[in-house]
Amino acid sequence: MNMKSCIAMTVLAATAGAAVADEPIVGLITKTEINPFFVKMKEGAQHRAKMKGAKLLTAAGRSDGDNAGQVTAIENMVAAGAKAILITPSDSKAIVPAIKKAREAGVLVIALDSPTDPRDATDALFATDNFKAGVLIGQYAKAAFGGRPAKIAMLDLFPGHPVGITRHNGFLSGMGASGVTPQATTLAKTADVLCMADSYGDQGKGQTAMENCLQKNPDINLVYTINEPAAAGAYKALKAAGKEKGVMIVSVDGGCAGVRDVKAGVIAATAQQYPLNMAGLGIEAGVEYAKTGKKVSGYVDTGVMLITDKKQAGVDSRDTQYGLGACWGK
Repeated sequence: MNMKSCIAMTVLAATAGAAVADEPIVGLITKTEINPFFVKMKEGAQHRAKMKGAKLLTAAGRSDGDNAGQVTAIENMVAAGAKAILITPSDSKAIVPAIKKAREAGVLVIALDSPTDPRDATDALFATDNFKAGVLIGQYAKAAFGGRPAKIAMLDLFPGHPVGITRHNGFLSGMGASGVTPQATTLAKTADVLCMADSYGDQGKGQTAMENCLQKNPDINLVYTINEPAAAGAYKALKAAGKEKGVMIVSVDGGCAGVRDVKAGVIAATAQQYPLNMAGLGIEAGVEYAKTGKKVSGYVDTGVMLITDKKQAGVDSRDTQYGLGACWGK
């Protein structure tokens, strides 16, 4: 069975059964089905669709980057009568032609979590302010260092990804870098950044990236990571080198495992995002369009909060008890 058939079956299984005549149909397409972030997003969509009396179709790529699977899912949902589709784009550029066809067919398309390229290829974007998320952990680190020189390693996502770029640049802005804006399309670099490496948001790759950074710059004392799995990998590398107590790690995401790492002192602080809000607000907008024709447009901020048990003066944050009550995953 080929990949497209698998995706088609996922959608068809979700659409089984005759829809009520006046029941609005809304679709949700995530990057994968196994990432806890997208699992929580799907839960939020299911809950809000039930509250709103909508029929929810769901689909996901077989892996992060599966654009072909997402294209097939869009086509199947349009054919099934979806009036609105929410999507977390696996490939921000390659998905655009399929989205264009759906919109030409009268379907409202909302990007969740990650924008398309160009951003206006969708009707709207419901997402974390990733620049703000980076700024929060940058401000935290700056305050925690209290004027001590920072020697920074940055474990990024992968080249060209807009979320990776905005979190990275937000962090440097929070650390005090001048001229770094949310509109930048390339990774900024300041004199105190000694190493930049791609982690792909993966623990194993994060560990390798940190090992490589330490080999070149053994005096690193601050590590920015794109997400908490990369942070966990960085910590393993630091611990193996006997440096875990002298290096601060900050991150972004707010999954349950990551918040527990904050509680345990593995991560000093993380910027928590809220996939439940993304999906819930997206479903509401989709149902509103299906019922009234009113379209949402532009960017909708779905919230971000700094989580730490070691507060810093002048930096707004909540503790891990709050973070564990709002996290996702195991």
